[in-house]
Amino acid sequence: MNTRIIGAALAAVLVVAAAAACSRESTGGSGAPAAVNVGNGAADGVLVGADQPRSDTDFWSAYAGYLGPKAAAAGVKLENTSSDNDANRLKSNVDTLLAKNVKSLIMAPQDTAAVKPALTAAAAKNVPVVSVDTRPDAGGAFMVVRADNRAYGTNACVYLGETLHGAGKVVEFQGDLSSINGRDRSQAFADCMRTRYSGIKVIEIPTDWKADRAVSGLQDKLLTDSDINGIYMQAGGAFLQSTLALLQRSGKLVKAGQPGHITIVSNDGIKAELDAIDNGDIDATVSQPADLYAQYAVYYAKAATEGRKFVPGPTDHGSVIVDAGNGQLEDQLPAPVVTKNGGKVGDMVTVASNDPGLWGRGH
Repeated sequence: MNTRIIGAALAAVLVVAAAAACSRESTGGSGAPAAVNVGNGAADGVLVGADQPRSDTDFWSAYAGYLGPKAAAAGVKLENTSSDNDANRLKSNVDTLLAKNVKSLIMAPQDTAAVKPALTAAAAKNVPVVSVDTRPDAGGAFMVVRADNRAYGTNACVYLGETLHGAGKVVEFQGDLSSINGRDRSQAFADCMRTRYSGIKVIEIPTDWKADRAVSGLQDKLLTDSDINGIYMQAGGAFLQSTLALLQRSGKLVKAGQPGHITIVSNDGIKAELDAIDNGDIDATVSQPADLYAQYAVYYAKAATEGRKFVPGPTDHGSVIVDAGNGQLEDQLPAPVVTKNGGKVGDMVTVASNDPGLWGRGH
């Protein structure tokens, strides 16, 4: 599908967060992912401000890589900034973009409560905002481009519950609970485990999306609960490599299908996760659509400048717009569960990890 292929790099680019310090682990090897060139889109297109939320995971690096080509295809010119997971910097960047007379804004606020001042500043200038991946707590965006994050938690629960036959101990790396994504995934996972798999003990490890906190917590729990047989990682881009490294050091990285294997479910859909599924190191992931996030962020940002209106219901691109409350519309894009061979797990349909339609296979 040609919308899932990144075009050739554009001549004018912005290196996002090239010098930003990073304490989190990359999913593509040791250290942080390389800085990504974010294309400027169409030279004569409608001017849209785009803030990159962070550059410390392969997921967000992939999103940044898609954004310029998607903008070019849509006739949108990008003015880029990077907030590096800092709500104050996001507000400052929005002020800068508004001063450049952008016609709309694309952002992905990591703290969904602290984004309110940035949204207020945009509203004061009558500049519509598209929020990607996260939904502002109090509303205020023209459209949210996101997948159903409660489904992420529920699907991870179902995979673990069915695979472990409803028994055992599962560690959950919780995302930052100041983010709607962390809350949705955590609450849905907990609700599903409590109501459907009460024989499984869930060990929650708060992480704030930081790999060092996840690994430190898991290391402690492996000492006190040596019979842990499942892990739910709410963000493979943040947690994958450091988790596998710890399990390797601890003698607990056992291939799928062999006695002693710890069943691992992740969220993101990056290439490193798909490869880890192929290798038998982890078992499943939810493919969060980085390519479609970029494509429809640009689509709605341009639509907002044209005065277009949207209502809840099915779209023409395989998703559903829902009323998320606070006057907020959310386009919930598809995010399939991926396993090695595909097929059903309980009543849940999964996609094979070698499926060429997965965006993670495009890298």
